Amino acid sequence: MVEMESETELDAGDPAPDFQLKGTDGETYGLDDFADYEAVLLVFTCNHCPYAKAKFDVLNDVAADYDDAAVVGVNPNDAEEYPDDSFERMQELVEDGTIQYDAYLRDESQDVARAYGAVCTPDPFLLRNTGDGFEVVYNGRLDDALNPSDEPTRPGGDVRDAIDSILAGDPVEKEWRPSRGCSIKWHDA
Repeated sequence: MVEMESETELDAGDPAPDFQLKGTDGETYGLDDFADYEAVLLVFTCNHCPYAKAKFDVLNDVAADYDDAAVVGVNPNDAEEYPDDSFERMQELVEDGTIQYDAYLRDESQDVARAYGAVCTPDPFLLRNTGDGFEVVYNGRLDDALNPSDEPTRPGGDVRDAIDSILAGDPVEKEWRPSRGCSIKWHDA
């Protein structure tokens, strides 16, 4: 495990890179599949990292609490080197209720993680629906519990504040503080 902090490559207001990724339900998803939502919380995550696993419940709760914001997990890790991050294991975690996001997608090529500049799991990006597509409005930590054993002051507090701003029609003025997690397990080049 290599601990990393997220780095910001996209700026607030940048168009969100689109994608076509396979979900655990066998369907292929792109950003347009979430056009009915005012916001999308796109989280680069995985099945095995203790930092990512510590946020499963937080993300499940955010998904359950917001009707107008979708929570979309994207697993970019190299499943050959890290078999617990396989698509089959992703499906098992959804089927047994461990993961209850609106969608859990596989970034086999890792192109989507690269397009967003994701570096760790979890690495959350909050997107606002502009009516003409999605723009990035926040990249950073979910809450103030940065280590797997930490208890947050407010579970998901940072991202909830940002989602609440979007749903109120306000600008997201949340400071972008880095997320912390395991490094993304890139394919050998």
